[in-house]
Amino acid sequence: MSEHVQNKKNKSEHINVARIKKGNEHFEIVIHPDMAIKCKSGNASVSDALVYPKVYSDAKKGLLASEEKMSELFGTDDYLEVAKQIIQKGEIQITAEFRKQQVEQKKRRIIDLLHRQGVDPRTKLPHPIGRIESALDEAHAKIDPQKTAEEQIPVLLKALRPILPIKLVTKEIDITIPAEYASKSFSVVKNFAKILREKWGSNGAWYGTIEIPGGLESELYDKLNKITHGNVQATVLKVKGEDE
Repeated sequence: MSEHVQNKKNKSEHINVARIKKGNEHFEIVIHPDMAIKCKSGNASVSDALVYPKVYSDAKKGLLASEEKMSELFGTDDYLEVAKQIIQKGEIQITAEFRKQQVEQKKRRIIDLLHRQGVDPRTKLPHPIGRIESALDEAHAKIDPQKTAEEQIPVLLKALRPILPIKLVTKEIDITIPAEYASKSFSVVKNFAKILREKWGSNGAWYGTIEIPGGLESELYDKLNKITHGNVQATVLKVKGEDE
């Protein structure tokens, strides 16, 4: 049984897939790569990541995977559950064009983060955006399109420091979130910051002390203010520079 994967140009070689091998069997799904990457990190649903609601043994040839083999090797023949396992445990393959776009987007994000939170330890002033970009190029820094910009900062700093003296500023902040917004806001805080201390009040409010890169502070406040309609309290306790 087969079902041909087609696009508007009938160029199946341009599809993006995620794949996994189990035993001697290959399983593939056709994906929206940006959503699949988000799904892998828990920020999108499996259904949003799929172009077609199918699991293939060879997506380019349009050959569907055996439901019997899926049941045997994944414990289910439900395509969504199998697709989830493929995205989480398999390999996300992307086209050269998409990779190039993602690398450029991540590079812009990385430069922005370093500009907002990185300082020259000699002058205590931030580096200009153009200087950071040229230093990244000079260091031949490799940008991973499948990792967030934030995840890549520590590795990139090691590559940059022989060329560009830089350290990061971090802040320790007390945050209080009212009960009606606490549950949704808590997940945002976890994504942005390291939680040093926390407690839930008897009224359902959340009280926490977090550590966050200085450049992400305003972005965190923006997101929390949108959720809480401005009903969030934050007090900066300490500002410190990370050692080189």
